[in-house]
Amino acid sequence: MRALLIILLLAMLAAAGYFAYSAIAVEGEPIPTEGYVALALGAGFSVIVGVGLMVLLFFSSRRGYDEPPSFK
Repeated sequence: MRALLIILLLAMLAAAGYFAYSAIAVEGEPIPTEGYVALALGAGFSVIVGVGLMVLLFFSSRRGYDEPPSFK
């Protein structure tokens, strides 16, 4: 079972590498500067949102907001 999982993961890694290479090797017009700026802003915004959500997750966990309600 473990060998099958390793083979499946390696196949997925090989497929991702193939698709990444095929995307890089496409001939045509290069990406303009505005495209790189938009890509950087989008990636940066995604990282900021992800970090913010993780901070909220840890904050709520430390404050006890994730505990089940206890009725007295």
